[in-house]
Amino acid sequence: MAAGVPPDALGRRISCGPDYGTVRYVGSVSRTAGVWLGVEWDDPQRGKHDGSYEGTQYFKCRHPKGGSFIRPNKANFGVDFLTAVKDRYGLNDKQDVQYGTGSTVVFGTKTVEFVGMDSVAEQQRQVQLNKLVDISVRECAVSHAGQEEEISRTCANMRHINLSKNLISSWETVIAIASQVQNLETLNVSENKMRFPSASTFISSAFSKLKILALNQTGITWTEVLLCAQGWPVLEELYLSSNNITVLERPDTVLQTLKLLDLSDNQLLDGNQLHLIAQLPRLEQLILRNTGISSIHFPDAGFGCKTKMFPSLKRLAINDNKISQWSSINELDKLPSLRALQCNNNPFMDTEKNPETLIQLIIAKISQLEVLNNCEILPAERRGAELDYRKIFGKDWLEAGGHWNPEKNKPSEEFLAAHPRYPALCLKYGAPEEGELKGRQPLTLKNQLLTLTIKCPEKPEQKPVEKKLPESMTIQKVKGLLYRLLKIPGSELKLSYESSKLEGKEVELDNDLKPLQFYSIESGDCVLVRW
Repeated sequence: MAAGVPPDALGRRISCGPDYGTVRYVGSVSRTAGVWLGVEWDDPQRGKHDGSYEGTQYFKCRHPKGGSFIRPNKANFGVDFLTAVKDRYGLNDKQDVQYGTGSTVVFGTKTVEFVGMDSVAEQQRQVQLNKLVDISVRECAVSHAGQEEEISRTCANMRHINLSKNLISSWETVIAIASQVQNLETLNVSENKMRFPSASTFISSAFSKLKILALNQTGITWTEVLLCAQGWPVLEELYLSSNNITVLERPDTVLQTLKLLDLSDNQLLDGNQLHLIAQLPRLEQLILRNTGISSIHFPDAGFGCKTKMFPSLKRLAINDNKISQWSSINELDKLPSLRALQCNNNPFMDTEKNPETLIQLIIAKISQLEVLNNCEILPAERRGAELDYRKIFGKDWLEAGGHWNPEKNKPSEEFLAAHPRYPALCLKYGAPEEGELKGRQPLTLKNQLLTLTIKCPEKPEQKPVEKKLPESMTIQKVKGLLYRLLKIPGSELKLSYESSKLEGKEVELDNDLKPLQFYSIESGDCVLVRW
């Protein structure tokens, strides 16, 4: 092997300036002198060819122009972990300048010799390294563990390590570092394209206390995840984005403690792949952003029933996908624990032009949802969404066999498939009455005006007042109007209303920025004013 080229150079990760790559060839190249490294670059634009030169194929690349040859002196093969830590935190030999270059210090014209000063400096470095708990050596060219047991002797208190974007070539290197960190809880080795074991090997105890692991952009497959996971007995969070994972397998005996799984930016073959991870008992958060899924289905549960899949799932992210049918949103109501959903940038959202109506439809379809696209769903917002949903699809319900008489109420399977929550909404608010189901009239100003009765329960002697108000009028403006009408400070008013169709039920108008129509108020309803 040529000078400057490590004996295990083949397959090693290197950097050359700002670029990263993997050594695929070491040796001579025709019509040139000396040793060359054939490199497959992470960024194909850095390369020139596919590993061939003048008709000879020296190595292979995934991209037709992803490779090139460089001289060994241009390649950085990296440093050991501890060297990177000392450099990163200013604790290496070169930075111990407080005692001069040797063991003597000059005071004026007098030279004083400090016996054993080098060993004192080394002891101080050891103390400082031992204090480190949270260490980041991101982009520090770490490629290997270093001398055996050196890390455990020097950095005994480390718990959280960021090793992302380094020159780690294999999972064995990660084990060699982690096995020397007794209480390791968090490990980030993202952006290291490395080799993983392809068959069951000796299970290391290096990760016995590890709770959070990030393996984004490492090239790992799901099969390799399951093999390595045998050594992650208490893992709670696993980040696997951008790894070209297309197929999942059932993790029968591993990942049973997992609470969060991030599979974003992996193009899964189809939504049914999710069934293979649906029995993870403690999984609370699943991130599936940009995974290419076009549908979600839980075949074990019928209309209005809960699935046994994903029993603990509270937070789900399916944004930036290809979901085009509302039936997939209906299916999410089957998840027994779902509380938060992110679903932006899916084709089904283009079916409704009004963004407020779109949000209302999603809220009405998923009964237990509390947060939608990072916005909290207030009780009044849920009530308004469900009442509107019940009204909008009331005509379809009647035409499909729905009826106010429970004995005659037999909506078709097709209607229930499209609106599985509709029967529950009728139980909650009562079946929609005929007056609610009239077709929408043209939006003239007259049709937008609501005739409302204004009452003051705290002043029974004051006669009710009838007013015509635009349905688009905000609660804040209504309060201002009532302030002038009733001579009461608007900021102190508390408004609610009673529906003429739902006797005895009072709904608070508690959001000053919302219009009257948000609360499904109709002509004939009574607004109650308190202060």
